[in-house]
Amino acid sequence: MTQRPVLVVLFDGVQSLDVTGPVEVFHGARWASGAARDPYPIRTASPGGGPVRTSSGLRILPDTSLEEAVADGPPHTLLVPGGEGTRGADPALVDWLRVHGPRAERLVSVCTGALRLAEAGLLDGHRATTHWMACEHLARRHPAVEVDPDPIFVRDGRIATSAGVTTGIDLALALVEEDLGREAALAIARMLVVFLRRPGNQAQFSAHLAAQTARREPLRDVQAWIAEHPDGDLSVERLAARARLSPRHFARAFHAETGVTPGRYVDRIRLEHARRLLEETGRGVEEVSRAAGYGTPEAMRRAFVKALDTAPADYRRRFHAPATAPVTGPAPAPVLAPVSPPVVDPVPAPAPAPVGAHVPRPVPAPAVDPAPGPASAPVTASVPAPAPAPGPVTAPPPAPTTGPVS
Repeated sequence: MTQRPVLVVLFDGVQSLDVTGPVEVFHGARWASGAARDPYPIRTASPGGGPVRTSSGLRILPDTSLEEAVADGPPHTLLVPGGEGTRGADPALVDWLRVHGPRAERLVSVCTGALRLAEAGLLDGHRATTHWMACEHLARRHPAVEVDPDPIFVRDGRIATSAGVTTGIDLALALVEEDLGREAALAIARMLVVFLRRPGNQAQFSAHLAAQTARREPLRDVQAWIAEHPDGDLSVERLAARARLSPRHFARAFHAETGVTPGRYVDRIRLEHARRLLEETGRGVEEVSRAAGYGTPEAMRRAFVKALDTAPADYRRRFHAPATAPVTGPAPAPVLAPVSPPVVDPVPAPAPAPVGAHVPRPVPAPAVDPAPGPASAPVTASVPAPAPAPGPVTAPPPAPTTGPVS
């Protein structure tokens, strides 16, 4: 099996999960694939080779220095994590990335590690993403980078960038699936107790959370109304009427308090609702288009192509979760847990059950035998409950009970 050495860059202030998440995925590949040799030999390196302190205070001792790590040639995959340490300047690390980044076959960043790649000029002319809180900063500081703030990871040729923190696991699983196949990636995901992988173009967070919550209550109510009625009349005029504002005043106030126009907010909500229906239900494309407020499949197709560069039918084929196959044949008999008998006190004789109550048929048992016999089917007719024999009762007492059943 082909080996793809992975080099993980470390620095003070790195986010520990940006490092350990992908590392655990790559580490699990040997077990998952059953390979004799490790598919992803992993090394960690820091400037000078000294230990680093993560943003949470953990101390990590790297395998080597950045200089020695590439002495025998570039790695296949060069991974740059993010963290608080990317906020300040690090000219030495940027210079090292500028020289050695282009030599790696695959260049990967997690979270704000994309900022370091951009500072080295490695993302110029490429589509990339980063943590949603840093997307605006990345776009402003590096206009040559095509920043996409929505997906949890982006693949652009040999460059792969992921959004915040845990999305590094999603990206690493996608890379393993590409290299070793779906079964290996699925085995790793099961071992780590995560999804095989969330779709790369899944939004970092819901459309409702992506926009700011309005400060004024009438506008907050409108936001909630949009989310709950994506198939309704969501024109500016109708929404303004709900907020008891003029359309012009409403549009200005909504944009000022949420950061997006009413139309853009509605588009996001409808797209998110349609995606969820395609992923989680078996409803047809035409029905989904109506439920999401598009009206026609063609209108929904245009929205999907514009936002996701894929048609609804293709999106469903890729991301729809198959339903569990129905069980055929007779249903198995229910298994009833045994009822522990009272240890000392006998159960007092209950009052007669009310008319119409479902009373189980009592099953007397020997006082010395604690094991209950199989319970009989409940009697559906109105039958007065006879008093049970004295002594411990092993069958369930007739309703109503006088205490909890253990």
